[in-house]
Amino acid sequence: MSDSPVNPLPMAPARVVLLSGPSGSGKSSLAERAGLPVLQLDDFYKDGDDPTLPLMPDAGGAVDWDSPLSWHAEDAMAAIRQLAETGRAEVPVYSIPDNGRVATRTLELGGAPVFVAEGIFAAEIATRCAAEGLLGDAICLRNRPATTAWRRFRRDVREGRKSVPFLLRRGWRLMRAERGIVARQTELGAHACGGPEALRRLRAVSAVREPAPV
Repeated sequence: MSDSPVNPLPMAPARVVLLSGPSGSGKSSLAERAGLPVLQLDDFYKDGDDPTLPLMPDAGGAVDWDSPLSWHAEDAMAAIRQLAETGRAEVPVYSIPDNGRVATRTLELGGAPVFVAEGIFAAEIATRCAAEGLLGDAICLRNRPATTAWRRFRRDVREGRKSVPFLLRRGWRLMRAERGIVARQTELGAHACGGPEALRRLRAVSAVREPAPV
């Protein structure tokens, strides 16, 4: 009988949990609590001088930062693929006060079988991730609109993201639109739920890892 060690089966590529939800819904806090590597999808916003940025109607030429057209979906997908396949990717660092990318950083999974990609546009790529066999789950965080609005305002003021008058106008508009935002993300394939259920789903996905097909 041979005493040679048996080589373990190769592991499948890592899977991504897409965590979406309205701005201020608690996505970043939840992802941190899950203890998984996190890809910040808001870092894939377009620079403020990009001529393809969408504008808000009847808003004096102001950029609509809540439109998926203000975001580099292809770049985000490329980073997700690379992380899933190699466990490592160079990703941008975006500064909201500066309206642009200010640096890059290396994100490594460290052997984790699952990672979180969180951002307000995460559900926009759920179908593509599923079609490519990358999707572990797609979740949309859902709260009361007033709760989300208060959390968003406190965060944005604390981080100096924009001027207070701008934040108040945007916050009022987003609070009124929140139910529609959640409905759209659900239509795109995300499961809408509160924080406790979302955390359970994240942990359930990370507890399962299948061997790669031979």
